[in-house]
Amino acid sequence: MEDRIPKLQFRLRVLVGTEIAIGPGKVDLLEAIGAAGSISAAAKAMGMSYRRAWLLVDTMNRCFEMPVVTAEAGGASGGRTRLTPLGAEIVHRYRSMQANAASAAADDLAALAALLRLK
Repeated sequence: MEDRIPKLQFRLRVLVGTEIAIGPGKVDLLEAIGAAGSISAAAKAMGMSYRRAWLLVDTMNRCFEMPVVTAEAGGASGGRTRLTPLGAEIVHRYRSMQANAASAAADDLAALAALLRLK
């Protein structure tokens, strides 16, 4: 029955024109890149193709004033991909927005949960 417990799920997105500059999947990808040190490993960990991950990174890099991810050319052991300080700030601010939105909506969620059929 645990799957019947109501939970709040936000899909916050920041748009630049018609492009999604940042959203939940892109933030997850940035976190995965930060942890893995490569787009390829991050994509694999998330179950997406390298091409899809690269396109998402490219979109983010084009939408922000400075790159959110940079790549370093590699030698024998290959290259490394890192979040820029801006990329790290974007992750931090996005997660903060999610927490603030969830906190602001907590009372309304509780009221809605009381109206749900949970059995």
